[in-house]
Amino acid sequence: MCDARLFGPQIADLSRQYPVMAAPITGGDRIEEIASGLLDALPKRFALAGLSMGGIVAMEIVRRAPDRVTRLALMDTNPLAETPQQAAARDPQIVRAKAGRLDEVMAQELKPNYLAPGPYRSEILALVMDMARGLGPDVFARQSRALQRRRDQQGTLRKIRVPTLVLCGEHDALCPVKRHVFMAELIPHAELVVIEGAGHLPTLEAPDATTDALRVWLKQPLVLR
Repeated sequence: MCDARLFGPQIADLSRQYPVMAAPITGGDRIEEIASGLLDALPKRFALAGLSMGGIVAMEIVRRAPDRVTRLALMDTNPLAETPQQAAARDPQIVRAKAGRLDEVMAQELKPNYLAPGPYRSEILALVMDMARGLGPDVFARQSRALQRRRDQQGTLRKIRVPTLVLCGEHDALCPVKRHVFMAELIPHAELVVIEGAGHLPTLEAPDATTDALRVWLKQPLVLR
């Protein structure tokens, strides 16, 4: 339920040197459908970074078109399929969102432990709520359905042969550090970066450290396939 503002600090900084595109992940009821639609719009070859659900879509893009991705950054994300319990918990959220209670659903979804303690936490939460309101309940339902049905991508990660950054906030309770350690061990040549003082949204919580990590990633030499 985020738009390009999730990467606002990174777009502002990196666009001084690189052409940057923010790709919406709102166009489909399945991760495969979202990835397919984006591949039609993206350049022939590109570096790809995704956070949370964006990382899940990024893994599907790599699975479908590995030769088009020159390097990959997976941030605060999860390569596993949802458990039946996790998938079932989304159904009442969808019902409430469509009944006009999206703010309530988002407030419960953005539990305080998703973000690290910090002076800008309230401002970040307000921004996330504004992004969610802008996208609306129909997008919430589509994204929830897509997450419910997503595939396990561990096999995809094992086949990656490009420079890969696995990044997460040290306080991320939704996609914890140990899961990113696991992901980095699956991917050949992956680098793991844990951002201090950040939770699930390090792009906003610790923008300078996150941008620095992305700059290092963008300058890494290409790994031979």
